[in-house]
Amino acid sequence: MAEEKPTQGDRSARLDVGRPATPTVNWDDSSMTTTYANVVNAASTREEVTLFFGTSQTWNPAGKSQFDVRLSDRIVLNPYAAKRLWTLLGAILHEYEKRFGALTLDVGAGADGGAAAAPARGPRAPTAKTDDAADV
Repeated sequence: MAEEKPTQGDRSARLDVGRPATPTVNWDDSSMTTTYANVVNAASTREEVTLFFGTSQTWNPAGKSQFDVRLSDRIVLNPYAAKRLWTLLGAILHEYEKRFGALTLDVGAGADGGAAAAPARGPRAPTAKTDDAADV
């Protein structure tokens, strides 16, 4: 009896066995709003990571001991979503710096160069504050 050779359709069907299909994501932007922020703060507990976004209301930060920030948005994430966001932002900033040059965060630089009243921190766990908050 002659041996049958598998057809192209048979081969591709065998390759897909055991592989989950990649889902298609449909982004619904019908309720989306856009907010500008030049100040970000974060806090965390064991169950969640909270991001606070706002805009600095202090026009001339030189020599100031207090800064006014108008908070506009709070986003609460579970730790897994926060880790995915951290990874995504790291990749985006890596590509940005490859194209446009390194970004430096200078303490007291204001809206263009970093947090006005807080040490610049990279994407790692906050350290100095008692409630696990970090200004970025």
